[in-house]
Amino acid sequence: MLPWRSSALALLLALHFVAGSCAPICQTPEKSCDFVCDCEDCVDEQDCGHSGRGFTCDFEAAGMCGWTDQSLNAAVYGWQRRQREGNNALPDSGPTSDYSTGTAAGWFVGVSALASGSLSTAVLISPEMKQSSPTCRLRLRYFLWDSGHVGLGSTPLWASILRHDSQDTVVWRPEATSVRGWREDTVFLGRIPTGFRIRLHSRRSAGQRGDVAVDQLEFLDCALPLPLEGKECPPGMTQCGRGGCVEQRQLCDGSDDCGDGTDEKSCDGYQMCDFEQDLCNWDLRSFSKLKWGRTNQVNISDMDPLKGPGRDHSHNSATGHFLYVTVPDGGLTSDWAVFQSPRLEPTNEARPCKMVMYTHQFGPRSGGLSVLVAGSEISPVWQRGGALGDVWVKAEVDIVTDSIFQILIVAAVRNLAYGGIAVDSIALSPECRLSFGNGTLPSFPKPPKHPCAEPEKMCDFHPDCAGGEDEDKCGDFSSSQGSSGWTDASIGSQGWMLHRNETTKEEYLYVSEAPGQQLTEAQTRTPPLGPSGPACNLSFDFALTGNLDHIGHLSVRLIDSLLGIRPKLWEFSGTTETGEGVWLHVELPIGVRRDRFQLAFESRAMKLPPDANIRVQNVRFVSCNDNYFPASPTGLSCNFEDGLCGWYQDHSGDFDWAVMDGMDHTIGIGRSLVVDMWSPSLRGAFGRLVSYTQLPVASDHCLSFFYKLHGPNTGTLNVKLLSGDGYEALIWTRSAAQGNVWHEAHCPVPHQLTNFQLLFEAVRSGFDGRVAIDDVAFVEGPCAAPRVCSFEGQRCGYSSSGQVHWLHRSGRTATLTGPRTDHTLETELGFYMLVNTGQGLLPSGGTSVLNSPVRQGNAKTECVHFWYHMGGANPGSLTLYMKPVKGQRVKIFSDSLNQGDVWRHGNANISSALVDWQLEFEVVGAGGKDTHVAVDDIFLSAHPCEDRASKCTLERGMCSWSNTQNVNADKLDWELTSREAESHYPTPPEDHSLGTEKGHFLYLPSSNRTAAYENAQLLSPHLPPTKGTCLKFWAYKPHSSDSQLRVWRLSQGRLHQLLVVIELGGPWKRFDVNVTSAEEYQIVFEGIKGTSGVVALDDIEYTDGVNCGNKVTDGLTTSPKGDMNGGVAAAVIVVLLLIGTLIALLVYYLRTRQVANAPTGPPPPGPSVGGGFSNVIYEPDLTVSDVRERVV
Repeated sequence: MLPWRSSALALLLALHFVAGSCAPICQTPEKSCDFVCDCEDCVDEQDCGHSGRGFTCDFEAAGMCGWTDQSLNAAVYGWQRRQREGNNALPDSGPTSDYSTGTAAGWFVGVSALASGSLSTAVLISPEMKQSSPTCRLRLRYFLWDSGHVGLGSTPLWASILRHDSQDTVVWRPEATSVRGWREDTVFLGRIPTGFRIRLHSRRSAGQRGDVAVDQLEFLDCALPLPLEGKECPPGMTQCGRGGCVEQRQLCDGSDDCGDGTDEKSCDGYQMCDFEQDLCNWDLRSFSKLKWGRTNQVNISDMDPLKGPGRDHSHNSATGHFLYVTVPDGGLTSDWAVFQSPRLEPTNEARPCKMVMYTHQFGPRSGGLSVLVAGSEISPVWQRGGALGDVWVKAEVDIVTDSIFQILIVAAVRNLAYGGIAVDSIALSPECRLSFGNGTLPSFPKPPKHPCAEPEKMCDFHPDCAGGEDEDKCGDFSSSQGSSGWTDASIGSQGWMLHRNETTKEEYLYVSEAPGQQLTEAQTRTPPLGPSGPACNLSFDFALTGNLDHIGHLSVRLIDSLLGIRPKLWEFSGTTETGEGVWLHVELPIGVRRDRFQLAFESRAMKLPPDANIRVQNVRFVSCNDNYFPASPTGLSCNFEDGLCGWYQDHSGDFDWAVMDGMDHTIGIGRSLVVDMWSPSLRGAFGRLVSYTQLPVASDHCLSFFYKLHGPNTGTLNVKLLSGDGYEALIWTRSAAQGNVWHEAHCPVPHQLTNFQLLFEAVRSGFDGRVAIDDVAFVEGPCAAPRVCSFEGQRCGYSSSGQVHWLHRSGRTATLTGPRTDHTLETELGFYMLVNTGQGLLPSGGTSVLNSPVRQGNAKTECVHFWYHMGGANPGSLTLYMKPVKGQRVKIFSDSLNQGDVWRHGNANISSALVDWQLEFEVVGAGGKDTHVAVDDIFLSAHPCEDRASKCTLERGMCSWSNTQNVNADKLDWELTSREAESHYPTPPEDHSLGTEKGHFLYLPSSNRTAAYENAQLLSPHLPPTKGTCLKFWAYKPHSSDSQLRVWRLSQGRLHQLLVVIELGGPWKRFDVNVTSAEEYQIVFEGIKGTSGVVALDDIEYTDGVNCGNKVTDGLTTSPKGDMNGGVAAAVIVVLLLIGTLIALLVYYLRTRQVANAPTGPPPPGPSVGGGFSNVIYEPDLTVSDVRERVV
């Protein structure tokens, strides 16, 4: 046996060797994770903290691109790959969606929940990556939200690099502000000469799940220069020792751009100082009390990530040295610090002294950095204001002077929370020759005078100073010094300059070459501006000219002091024209900005002048005062055909409403306002449209509008009242699919004692639908009685009378008894009307009545639909009456049994024959204990009620069928539409009922906006036990659709499968299904979406007690409480009232003509007008109550 085993072992080793030798050479460890795709499919860059040619990670794959949680106590606080919390409701914590896909199905990495206690740190670490270039940066999206209101702490999120030859080095520290939305930032990794890992840290003492998260990582420009096979370096570039080329300007600049140091070797005559050993010849002595110091990050702090620059520039290490100044521990007594070079010989324009240095201006303490030349006098030659981010920025200064001079580097420091200014890697060119001559430093120039206004009042579009100097240098070219308010914030090889011709007064901003080493856009910023008002516009002219077909691109971005870097507001790419002097004009809405903000022009030219020119001129801030509200002729009433009237976009939200052509309520082809939840670019939770501030009103008003909520996963539309003190009150809400049709809504606005605003809020709790509004009107007086009332945010004019009042309650606020959820939302947060019928509150025989507003009479028969809930033993009776304004009420519906913890559907016909009327929901107590009756979702249809067994063609709505909003049962909704109305989703070419594009049907489309195999459930009303009922319907599912249709019987909380439709294909197909049940039940149509296609339903009917063979299976076992007599009585009463009114008018007319009039008696009962009523709710009581007609 031994020889056999030896042979087998040898064979296995041989096979292993062969398999190993077949591995591609491009996948060697040396070539993996080096930011270069050595294999054609880039498999060597898989799971390197990034994956593929884009060097990105979106965390959609379970492997997380190789990132792992290495928290010391992950059971307490750690990182997890996650999806959005919750289903169709907004989550209580964490992002509303991931960033990469913008849906609930997308993945991100977030922290776990952390109970209150001592500080805990979660650590997420990448795989090891190879060395990186000086331009390497990581662009990421991060989420910081304090959902639990426990405080984010000072360091809820930061990043560091960990490499073999150094300790942990901090490279990124975002602002610790709470925002419910994804933000974008860049981590500048820089030159790392060895293998390294990136660590993401979160340190908190308490917090909710997902409140710190990251997504969509992109590694940019991280590879070292690649060798040019068989080619020499282009002109103006130098060969590196390891291959590849660098530009001449990158030589001897204190940065290893080649990756092997060859660009920094031939630097004879340069005076290089990295401050690792000493100060070289630089002198830190100063007349200022604030001093520069030579230090490193370890000496500053290795515990607090916010202290110090985190690393030096020369070695990109926490142990590397630099010069640093910040607010001392004892407080700030002087706000400037200076250090200086030794004395240097005079220079000239042919051979200027060139200084290269790297600066780190981070945090609010960084007021700016200046370079002064002190010769015969002191003059500034270079400056960079404010903070530039958590990055070392390359600066170049050319010095020309005819006297012995010194270089002075001056920092301005603010007495704020954190940050400071650092300088490192200073290089002086050979032309900067040491001087041994004598001389004294000239006196410092006088500092600028203190501003005439507080910092927060500078550039706020309000002139606060006598001469308006506080608004002079803010970036508006109409001011004498406005253009100087733009400050170059570029850190790359292109930057912005200001051209000013004193003779012609021409001035413009233009893009030119800059010394920075990052491959980022050129950027110039205003100082902090605002707040701004709703009419605020940025006006400017621009030109992209030159001899290239594509000059480059130009964009405008807003940087919010709270929300951070926002998406681009405007962008242009290409060329304006080839000729000179061609300017295009832009009027860009800025709108309301509640917090201070900066505006920035960003650009990247394909080539520098003269080949390509990017210029901006005539910059103006128009109507930006936050107290300015332009007059609107129609006020808040608006059809959006010509702007937003008295409304504006709330840019503190996550997205804006968009004006859409060709879909409006007014004329069908006009404009409306929409939020497309299916848009792949949409992020965040809220989009708000806000009214101009309204003065107090002494009387009630009504806000009416038309709306659409369309799609299988639509989200929510809210209307809120915003008081002067910032309190928001919900006055109306709708969610879930409402059909691809316009609906009318009315919102009562009670009288207001202070200023107020109204707002429309689109909530992205869904990701596959459209929210739209149109024809908004705001008028004095009460609202007309609404046809739909869900009791969310308002009572719709319903009032209470009787021994016990009806209460406006939700499942969360119900104290004694009541439904745990409402019917509208099927959550504890949803509202309904409730009356407690327990004996202690409503004695046996006691009554309580819920009265609707009075409605105008109608010649046509209408149907009232409602949902009711009766709980506890002996809850009493619920009776619905129609009450004419004159005459006695008529019973049209009643029920008196506890039917379980379920909402039941009721309906009844109303024939008013032009007499005004109202509804009365009357509850009579029965002496029960902890009992209740509740009502929700009252809807008045313009059509008669459908009989329970009649066919539902869906041409007049969904009959008694309804979508469940129970998030535990489904995630999507069946949608009512027609082929003619639908333009976004795939649909059948026509309906089945009419066979036309105008005909309606229910459908469930498949799209990538929601996860595959999510479901939608359509429920029938509760039906009685049956030995055989036939369910008939028509279904459509093309061959291209991978959706499914399942039919269930739901009884006692359990689903019993009746039918599964997987393959169908072709046109509409009919299905007949026998249903038997020993218990009360509901029929459930469940659609399960696939990856493409559609499934649709039409012409649904069920035949009570008659099976599909037309055999009667059930006897007459049930009857509704009340029957057609109630409707007949109502009609008779109304007719008699009309006849009586006509007779009274005739008598009055005859008397006025002094004609004898014989007395008239009551007319005999006449025939019923209208169709009476039908109650389609199943009642288990076997008896039939008598209905006595009461005729006036």
